[in-house]
Amino acid sequence: MTSSPIHVNNVRDKLREIVGVSTNWKDHMKAMEERKLLRSFLAKSQEALPPRRMKDSYVEVLLPLGSQPELREKYLTVQNTVRFGRILEDLDSLGVLICYMHTKVHEAKMSPLSIVTALVDKIDMCKKSLSPERDIKLSGHVSWVGKTSMEAKMQMFQLQDSEYCPVLEATFVMVARDSENKGSAFVNPLIPEGPKEEALFKQGELNKGRRVAFSSMSLLKMAPSAEERTTIHEMFLNTLDQKTISFQSRILPPNAVWMEKSKLKSLEICHPQERNIFNRIFGGFLMRKAYELGWATACNFGGSRPFVVAVDDIMFQKPVEVGSLLFLSSQVCFTQGNYIQVRVHSEVASLHNKEHTTTNVFHFTFMSENEVPLVFPRTYGESMLYLDGQRHFNSMSASQTLKKDYLLKPQGQQPLETSVSQ
Repeated sequence: MTSSPIHVNNVRDKLREIVGVSTNWKDHMKAMEERKLLRSFLAKSQEALPPRRMKDSYVEVLLPLGSQPELREKYLTVQNTVRFGRILEDLDSLGVLICYMHTKVHEAKMSPLSIVTALVDKIDMCKKSLSPERDIKLSGHVSWVGKTSMEAKMQMFQLQDSEYCPVLEATFVMVARDSENKGSAFVNPLIPEGPKEEALFKQGELNKGRRVAFSSMSLLKMAPSAEERTTIHEMFLNTLDQKTISFQSRILPPNAVWMEKSKLKSLEICHPQERNIFNRIFGGFLMRKAYELGWATACNFGGSRPFVVAVDDIMFQKPVEVGSLLFLSSQVCFTQGNYIQVRVHSEVASLHNKEHTTTNVFHFTFMSENEVPLVFPRTYGESMLYLDGQRHFNSMSASQTLKKDYLLKPQGQQPLETSVSQ
């Protein structure tokens, strides 16, 4: 275990030190050339690497918003809450650092591995409020290991009445690449100690199986189930104009919005300032931008301030190069009661090539202060987006609990108090 928490401002500096990269953009090519010399430290098999324990990778990070007020502005929203997009950045950096702790090579001054974020499996919000005027602590460790991938389990706590109380739980999947980030590399096996760690490791295996099953059932690969087909057909029937009874004449039911009307878009120029330690655009930056657009979409759709409930299934399909044009497209794809399921699609185009390539798809679940309109698909493609949103919403472990808590709130009282926002 670490003797004392790492200050949040030092996490990325520590990562640069581990990887041995320059903080100067013009020197980054030279630094990457030097990393080629680390290939000799790469293991030929996983069996050649020493096994590690969960406590070997345990890291604590302190975000002292209360004791160091000068940090607050970076994390502050206009509603005096904490910017969740900034928290996503911190979680991404922490996840990478945790995995470097697990794979530490004592014989090498710098790590021969390039560890990158492959997937945000799940982020679940707890019920505790999050204030910008109290210290926050993040902690985590490697909880499961494959041949070349690792699961990092992280938690966030906030100081309240001299005690750190849970705020969120997060599960990230990281992959190890070689020193030049060109091919996969083996990682140290993990030995769980005791029943709790064995349960965590087993859960990691189950998570992997769930992801494989979810992917195999993707609507991009397989037709919807019979129940889902019935859902879409009933929605279609609910939009028929009873005066004409025509396939072409469609009208919205009361308190409903066409899905095509729920879109927002944005464009980002990917400057060197937002690069990670391997001189690609930092995954946390991409998550922050996608989240903020998703939050704005939910706010615009619901007509009141939304609160994030869960983030899941963010797959990093392709790295984003410095200098790229980043196009983000967000839309509401499913609603139920006070809940808004938002999908954000990310694609890039280089300055020299107009061809667009998908890099990420983000899924965010928000809770609005008020009940929101139903969203209705008009086309078959939108119907598939609706069903995909419904699947992600149904997979959200905390939805029924939070909904129950929300409905028990006295009339006019805000849910989740000063919870995470923007």
